[in-house]
Amino acid sequence: MLFQYGTYAFSGRPMFTVDLTRQFDISDDEGQLEHYVQVHCELRYECEPILDALGSFDSWFFHDANADLDEWLAAMERHLELLLARRPSEIDVYEEPV
Repeated sequence: MLFQYGTYAFSGRPMFTVDLTRQFDISDDEGQLEHYVQVHCELRYECEPILDALGSFDSWFFHDANADLDEWLAAMERHLELLLARRPSEIDVYEEPV
């Protein structure tokens, strides 16, 4: 899983974007890895100085890395505190082969 944010102009105009991504491995009939697919949920907010001041951030979580998912999620939640009182201007969900 990937959690990332920053101010970007992916959709044409700069917006503060939070990207929540889940990566899946796609295997063939014999169980061999063919490729990966990422499913993104992007929450886009109008730019505000307080959000822009957060800069950019990203953090991956891998289930097989002996890390604790609950601890990682709690750490990521702390990054979202400023957004709890705000509604995103745009939401985009899409799939991307990698």
